[in-house]
Amino acid sequence: MLKFLTKLDYLLKETFLGLLRGGWMNWAAVSTVTVLLFLFGLSLQTSWQVEKLLNQFGSQLEVSVYLEPGIQAQAIEPFVAKMPEVVAMQTITKEQAWTKLVKELGISDIDGATQQLGDNPLVDEMKVKARNSQAVPTLATQLAKLQGVETVQYVDEAVKRIAQLHQGLNWITLTITIILTSTAIAVNTTTIRLIVMARRREIEIMQLVGATAVWIYLPFILQGIAFGLLGGAIAWSFISIIQQFLSKLIANQPEFIQFLSNGLQLTPVQILLLPLILLSFGAAVGLMGSLFAVQRFAKG
Repeated sequence: MLKFLTKLDYLLKETFLGLLRGGWMNWAAVSTVTVLLFLFGLSLQTSWQVEKLLNQFGSQLEVSVYLEPGIQAQAIEPFVAKMPEVVAMQTITKEQAWTKLVKELGISDIDGATQQLGDNPLVDEMKVKARNSQAVPTLATQLAKLQGVETVQYVDEAVKRIAQLHQGLNWITLTITIILTSTAIAVNTTTIRLIVMARRREIEIMQLVGATAVWIYLPFILQGIAFGLLGGAIAWSFISIIQQFLSKLIANQPEFIQFLSNGLQLTPVQILLLPLILLSFGAAVGLMGSLFAVQRFAKG
């Protein structure tokens, strides 16, 4: 145990000294990783938010079912209730719809208006709420096939636009991540390689006294991981500041903006998961860069 702690103390000291000796080269590596993880974190968070907003819109979109004249909603309610895509439904009889319409038109004599038209021209209506946005088109098709249903209407344009936005953001995120990851690994590789070259004489002395390649180059690998972790922490702090600023900015906005902001709120799991992903991704980038850097020297 004591031997292990001694080795660990040596590795940590060497890693820390290497970070101090790196100077501006360290900050070049850290800043590159920070930019990568900041943009990746924003893209990932936005993707989560758009997906949640898509589900929120989908759960609040209702399919309006207009029945044929003379058909009562009670006749098809049992069939609608059995559909797996349905989470709720509301029946509006033609009498209720007519009373509401007459009031909106400012007519006080409802019976008189009805007599002038000869009969209530409206039909029974059902408002059916789907389980999620993806289920809306399927549910509308099933409802249209029911006997006694004349027309089915639903607003799907918003859902389609948000779904397209979500898909586009995923592709943008993937492209940005690939490009910046390659750049960050290259910068980390160059930085670690310069640090190794600067300490070439010390490494040669350690080789002469019998130190193994793993023992010699492990501190440099740990430096690369430290670059990634530090970049992840900085990126997460920037993202948190932006989140707090936007939350305060939206707090005094109209109700519709408030509705959108509620849909953009991350879940507790996502709030915990995002910094873990950034730190893990940063550590992986730093590890790959340092491995590429020491590989040539270790073989030599």
